[in-house]
Amino acid sequence: MSWDRIIRFEGVDGKVALGEPIITADEVFSVQELAEKGQLKAKYFEGADVFSLQATDKLVEVKSLLPCLTADDVPIVKCVGLNYMKHIQEGGRKPPPYPSIFIKPRASIASFNEDIPIPKLAQEDQLDYEGELCIVIGKTGKNIPKEEALSYIAGFLPANDVSARKWQRDPAFAGNVPQWCFSKGFDKFAPLGPMIVSPKIVGNAGALQLQTLVNGEVRQDTNTNDLLFNVETIVSFISQGTTLEKGTVIMTGTPAGVAMGMKEPRWLKDGDVVEVRIEGLGKVQNKMVFE
Repeated sequence: MSWDRIIRFEGVDGKVALGEPIITADEVFSVQELAEKGQLKAKYFEGADVFSLQATDKLVEVKSLLPCLTADDVPIVKCVGLNYMKHIQEGGRKPPPYPSIFIKPRASIASFNEDIPIPKLAQEDQLDYEGELCIVIGKTGKNIPKEEALSYIAGFLPANDVSARKWQRDPAFAGNVPQWCFSKGFDKFAPLGPMIVSPKIVGNAGALQLQTLVNGEVRQDTNTNDLLFNVETIVSFISQGTTLEKGTVIMTGTPAGVAMGMKEPRWLKDGDVVEVRIEGLGKVQNKMVFE
């Protein structure tokens, strides 16, 4: 990619554009606030989408921050389950020999700051959060070697893998074999961060602190160095025998601290605000709204 960080925004001229925010490393968590205060500028990029941009010398003032990726940009969301060692332990499971893969449909994509609608069948004593590091694929590939994996990655962003646990694991709902796709694939169940950050800035994202907060209380607080399968391994594995399309988002798994892992689970309730913060990448912050 020709950029280090990229955002989609509305300029003061009312036009929607893509550009590189002019920020310091200490300001990655406050991009939205800077825009709202009229204190954010961006280097304007020309191009139709995030993956085919050309830099210009034009600086523009950002009026408001928009979702960097929408459902139209993402062909599919591929997800890795059981990929943090401490999370595997809290669930009483053994580490899998290979990455465990499931999918979310593109309709699950949501903005970094919008309310998440929770359907009735996903509400009672089951709604959970999963703060996750996400990979954004920048060019299409297949059978990608590990040593070439980073060259296929546009960048990284934070996300929340919202989950309905009864439909995932309760035999009365899911049957005897746990299933993940339906339980995690409801509309808007994958809010993504507002900014994609290039590997030029964070490498393979293998040493970043991830935190998830519920109504301001820290629930998850783990470094990505606890990943069982790193970014290169995941990209290579998922692409074996399968075309990995440009725009694909890969959720790499969640660390310990989810509600399901507690002795007395503290499930999400109507109105709860979940914030996922990843060092160097920014944050998502969404309110759960029961329909």
